[in-house]
Amino acid sequence: MISKSIFIIGLVAAASGFVSPPLALALGLAFGLALTHPFRQESKKLSRYLLQASVVGLGFGMNLQQVIHAGRSGFLYTLLSIGFAMIAGMSLGALLKVQQKSAFLISTGTAICGGSAIAAVGPISDASEEQMAVSLGTVFVLNSIALLVFPPIGAALGMTQTQFGLWAALAIHDTSSVVGAAAKYGAVALAVGTTVKLARALWIVPMSVGTAVYRGGKAKIQWPWFIVLFCLAAVCNTYLPAGAPAYAMLSKAAKIGLTVTLYLIGGGISVATLKQVGHRPLLQGVLLWLLISLGSLWLIRAGWIAL
Repeated sequence: MISKSIFIIGLVAAASGFVSPPLALALGLAFGLALTHPFRQESKKLSRYLLQASVVGLGFGMNLQQVIHAGRSGFLYTLLSIGFAMIAGMSLGALLKVQQKSAFLISTGTAICGGSAIAAVGPISDASEEQMAVSLGTVFVLNSIALLVFPPIGAALGMTQTQFGLWAALAIHDTSSVVGAAAKYGAVALAVGTTVKLARALWIVPMSVGTAVYRGGKAKIQWPWFIVLFCLAAVCNTYLPAGAPAYAMLSKAAKIGLTVTLYLIGGGISVATLKQVGHRPLLQGVLLWLLISLGSLWLIRAGWIAL
């Protein structure tokens, strides 16, 4: 009864509009690690759909020309980073003697878009529930850390908003955490981070198809339709200015929805989740994440990667 009350109070606070995304995540983590979650399955389902709806809503605050420019400019970087992350991730997995399917899922989640990518390729690769849980747990733990530490690091290094948005899109796993970190940094960082990350998320489709072909079977591919709706929302905001007041309301509601999503994700991480992850998969995930994060940061600051 107490845990239900505390959870609801935190949920209301996250939806109030007065709580920042990192604070909402921290509140969720504090709840998940300290108390038993009374609505674990419901929260997991709600966070998935709320994230997609929030991403679509954020499109009403985007300019289509910015979306196209960021997506086109970030294509090569995304392709190279995905290829590097997969090779490095599988190599680390083999070195650390992580189960091959778990190593593949962690590498895919790091390379593309975290939990969404793992959820898409997991069933196709015939991963067990335990392997899925280990991979998702690893990614969610690192997402939580990234959301909290990336904005202060960017500020300390004097990164521009464009640089930070690109770094967040390339180095943070889940779309929700990219958007949360970028929103904390600024409006331009949010625009760049969201568009490049969504362009990166499209690689779920070829990765899923490639996995199915490799296994020699037929599998149902989960198409990321919310990305198409995000682009349509940006079209409306760019070419139908008469709806500007409504677009502003939808964009604001989307930011609140994202904040609630982060609270729900944080609340889903428990002590049991951390124990289930184990040290080998977590070490693989941490080393791969540090490699991608530090490597992309150096390339961006050196001017090798720019929009």
